[in-house]
Amino acid sequence: MKAAWYKRNGAARDVLEIGELPTPLPEAGEVRVRLHASGVNPSDVKARRNRPLGAEHIVPHSDGAGIIDAVGNGVDHARIGQRVWVWNGQWRRPMGTAAEWITLPEMQAVALPETIDFAAGACLGIPAMTAIHAVNLFGDLRGRTLLVTGAGSAVGHYATQIAKMRGARVISTASAARAAHARAAGADFVIDYKAKDVAATVKGLTGGKGADGMIDMDLHSSTAIISNGALAPHGKIVCYGSSLAGDVTVSFPTLLWSSLTLQVFVVYDLLPAEREAALSGLAQMLEKNGLKHHIGARFSLDEIARAHEAVEKGDVVGNVVVEIG
Repeated sequence: MKAAWYKRNGAARDVLEIGELPTPLPEAGEVRVRLHASGVNPSDVKARRNRPLGAEHIVPHSDGAGIIDAVGNGVDHARIGQRVWVWNGQWRRPMGTAAEWITLPEMQAVALPETIDFAAGACLGIPAMTAIHAVNLFGDLRGRTLLVTGAGSAVGHYATQIAKMRGARVISTASAARAAHARAAGADFVIDYKAKDVAATVKGLTGGKGADGMIDMDLHSSTAIISNGALAPHGKIVCYGSSLAGDVTVSFPTLLWSSLTLQVFVVYDLLPAEREAALSGLAQMLEKNGLKHHIGARFSLDEIARAHEAVEKGDVVGNVVVEIG
């Protein structure tokens, strides 16, 4: 099969190779998916640059979509021919979705409705799953105000949509270049974080109270927002990332005297019940075609280095997808 891989860490153009690898066969409990699209996420490019390989070579990317064409022992043969999207394709294993085929446990291949194309399906494993789990952690959002940082990003765009579906008022942050994208997701108010004091603006929009909750993409840059009173007493911060690889200092007095909750998670490692809730929620939305998907750039497998560079540069509005065959 045609695939892309790397054998050492480094820059995309220096280490990514394209060629032929053996086509995998599904083992017991597994399905084989003929991939049509592979999603490229920030974690994929960070892994290529810095994460120890753990194998002779790594086929990158955890997200993808395609059609099941073979199954292992114990898997219902009726699944052959099913359109699916996959999650955790390259999590703690060397073979990801930047290839024509992938084998993985059948639960990691989720039915994809006919109304959703493969490129959109390749955006679900990390961006949409992160977004829905973050929203799920707030419970009932009806009548509550949620601050979503980076609503112009892939996760933030989905989180804004889902929070609005759940009845929240959403205040978001986005650069001027991404403000329209955030509004298209349903944000009630978009704050240009480069031009305005985010905490002061949130307080102004909430009558001085602050937001009831916050979904945050970058704890490192959001500590000042938290310290300056953007959250109402007993509010909750749900964070899924930080631009700083090391420790982040958060004001304990602010957390203490406002009785704030700070919850951090990584989407690769959800508890089984959390994963099931996220998958179930997404399935309902996808069946109703209720989510907006935005593919910002498409590349062929031969152009995978350019795809990684586009994610690293960070100026693509929407998801970056590698189309395969």
